[in-house]
Amino acid sequence: MNVLIFLIPVALALGLLGLYGLFWSLKSGQYEDLEGAAYRILQDDDIDRK
Repeated sequence: MNVLIFLIPVALALGLLGLYGLFWSLKSGQYEDLEGAAYRILQDDDIDRK
């Protein structure tokens, strides 16, 4: 039962850290262009065009 005194704050801290990470990624624009990465993978940039 004494371990709950340690585990509850740790769980709350990890949850808040995850929530902070989510809001940070939303603010920095990580989810703006969801289809762009799928199209960039198809571009062949390593072939020299003459």
